Amino acid sequence: MQDLTITLNAYRQLLTEVDSWFTACLQTGGSTLACHTGCSACCRGLFDITLLDAWLLKEAFAKLAADVRKQVLTRCQPRLAELCDRWPELSSPYFLNALPEGEWTSMSEEDQTPCPLLDENGYCLVYASRPLTCRLHGLPNIDISGEDFDGTVCTLHPGDPMELPEHVLRWQFREAFAQEVNLFRTFTKNLTGGAWHELDTFIPLALLADYAAVDWHSLNL
Repeated sequence: MQDLTITLNAYRQLLTEVDSWFTACLQTGGSTLACHTGCSACCRGLFDITLLDAWLLKEAFAKLAADVRKQVLTRCQPRLAELCDRWPELSSPYFLNALPEGEWTSMSEEDQTPCPLLDENGYCLVYASRPLTCRLHGLPNIDISGEDFDGTVCTLHPGDPMELPEHVLRWQFREAFAQEVNLFRTFTKNLTGGAWHELDTFIPLALLADYAAVDWHSLNL
């Protein structure tokens, strides 16, 4: 477990660096950008997250009050039923990688179902442990080299994020994503005995899965 903790802490540091980039963009953009505390416009539908993100979510989720956890899991259950109807072979720990990739990587953009981790005021219950994609969403993801990693730009911005100064908007995305991959492979190597390229799930599925009951060294997808 110590090796897992070291990798998780390194990933947390990477997430902090992503947050620093995003915050710098918001401070520079001011009123031209729509992102602000409590906005949950992008916290809708289903999007895949890695096991690293899911692990951090579950750690933070376990620290919530029991009644709050119960409410969240109640919101997750209809999602699980819906997805099991769609993919009868889906079973705990609910990783998507054994399913046809074209189906789970292209979920409907019209799905406006709120994330089950939003409270009644639209605040994330585990904000400090939210997945990487949640921290990147809303602004362009343009590397310092100029390479565009196709960040999903929020349509609610009053201004154009692309007009932010290059030294603020551009960031070391290629390096960060490479680091994420390396940390993921290290984490799965220590957890399962084999370095995986992908282990993906959806947030409702991660919260419902019992990772403590998984035989990680016999994982077969």
